[in-house]
Amino acid sequence: MIGIDIIQIERFEKFLERFEKKALEKYLDKDEIKLVKNAQSAAGFFAAKEAISKALGLGISKECGFFDIKIYKLPNGAPSFTLSPHLVKTYKITSVSLSISHDGGFAIAAAAIEGEAPRKQKLTH
Repeated sequence: MIGIDIIQIERFEKFLERFEKKALEKYLDKDEIKLVKNAQSAAGFFAAKEAISKALGLGISKECGFFDIKIYKLPNGAPSFTLSPHLVKTYKITSVSLSISHDGGFAIAAAAIEGEAPRKQKLTH
């Protein structure tokens, strides 16, 4: 399962100017907030959570909220994530990967999740 999301960094600059730390608390926990260095990284984390929820086929919803996804850094600095136990169990998650990039005023994230989608779509002709 693959998900991708892109967002304007300027949008997050304005969001942070207006709401300060409370802006981050809407979608990040205290450990994730410690990793945010600027609007660029805040936008990247937001895009990451959106991409991860899309990879599950849910989007941010009752089944998968922002706090069901936890982003962290590996020892080499690469981003990764964990999911709430109910998502791991429901989707039988076995492996995850995440990439976040920034360029040209945008933050983009791509997430790959190995597991089983509980609601498989059938292709019709």
